[in-house]
Amino acid sequence: MIRSNLPRSIAVIVAAILWQLVLPHASRAADAPRPNVVFVITDDQRWDAMGCAGHPFIKTPNMDRIAREGAMFTNAFVTTPLCSPARSSFLAGQFVHTTGVKGNTPAMGPISHRLITFPRLLHDAGYESAYVGKWHMGNDDSPRPGFDRWVSFKGQGVYVDPVLNVDGKDEKKDGYITDILTDYAVDFINREHAKPFVLYVGHKAVHGPFRPAERHKDLYQTEALPERPNIKDDLSGKPVLTRETKEQGNEQIIRPNGAASDRIPREQMRCLASVDEGLGKILDALEQKKLAENTIVIFTSDNGYFWGEHRLGDKRAAYEESIRVPLLIRYPKLIKPGTKKPEMALNIDIAPTLLQLAGAPIPKDVQGKSLVPVFEGKLGEWRSSALFEYFAEARFPRIPTWQAVRNERWKYIHYTDVADADELYDLQSDPYELKNLIADAVAAEELKTMKAELEKQLNATK
Repeated sequence: MIRSNLPRSIAVIVAAILWQLVLPHASRAADAPRPNVVFVITDDQRWDAMGCAGHPFIKTPNMDRIAREGAMFTNAFVTTPLCSPARSSFLAGQFVHTTGVKGNTPAMGPISHRLITFPRLLHDAGYESAYVGKWHMGNDDSPRPGFDRWVSFKGQGVYVDPVLNVDGKDEKKDGYITDILTDYAVDFINREHAKPFVLYVGHKAVHGPFRPAERHKDLYQTEALPERPNIKDDLSGKPVLTRETKEQGNEQIIRPNGAASDRIPREQMRCLASVDEGLGKILDALEQKKLAENTIVIFTSDNGYFWGEHRLGDKRAAYEESIRVPLLIRYPKLIKPGTKKPEMALNIDIAPTLLQLAGAPIPKDVQGKSLVPVFEGKLGEWRSSALFEYFAEARFPRIPTWQAVRNERWKYIHYTDVADADELYDLQSDPYELKNLIADAVAAEELKTMKAELEKQLNATK
């Protein structure tokens, strides 16, 4: 035993300092409070329908605030550009061929009860959990496993005076759906929480049929709408879009410069105004409760949307306007303000990211990758390509089942049920996907590489 000649009080102080110096970082981190989570998702919002994404006139000050105080991913995608499937992937961290939620049909409801979701896993790890808004996997609005608080509605719901399922009981509410959901979200934040919490807010907006709040119905009347060059696509090289089908289904094929092309973007942006206002109320509630520093805030959408590009409306197709989504993340303890991340981020990455940050186990069947190394600057090798997929729905025959793979430069689209219809695009020289190079001899080697990559990705995800 070593004896010290220092006075006891000084020796105690020195010992304490030395203890702090040698205390393993992991032990100190274990004592730190686990972060809260607020996840907000819109429906059918394009990646560029935000001020921070460069839109010339849309006003989204609170989305912009998250980007300013946190990070914006400039290459964020959903692996399936359709509402129910994409939501299952966000929640479970898996491709839809694994979740089983392959479409928007009522049959997806029973499957969604069995999903092992990140809120459910966080709940099992000691979190208080709440779901507020559109579940949109089947028409069943009953509470799903893993939530202490449940506020939802059947299917698509309605914009005005909805009937909500509140913790298993139907309640009729007066007012505008986005405002109502925001109030429930803020109420949950304002409660006294003995444990960390996870709050999932699923908006109905900006899904059609569009009905903005009365206070926003006259927004954006005269501003000139930006038009991407592919709004004038003549569809040459796209046999899938020019082939005849027994019926066209419910897709809107928007003609360039037509009335629909003008109305839909304006109506969507008007609906988005109340979402942004609600987001501001959520952020303010976190500030007022002094929770902002220890809360991960994520804002995103379940898929993109066509505003006439390739003469399409809606989503489902494999083109950029459909698969790209906004992704904003604020977490002051990890993310520097004003960060822009070019790495390819997928909706299946959200679940493992949040589980890692919460110190919860990540199931082995999660197929996404945690984004934490992206923020820590410890990437090693990040993904250079990704798999995308869509399973055809009978009501929408124009877009058949497809599988696609995309890297930083190339995109290959394989239609599994339509012969001689595949597409290959050089996104570097042709970012608007106008020239299909599938039969171009110059691109033959790239086509071979992309076909092999698609097969590799499919095999890796079983």
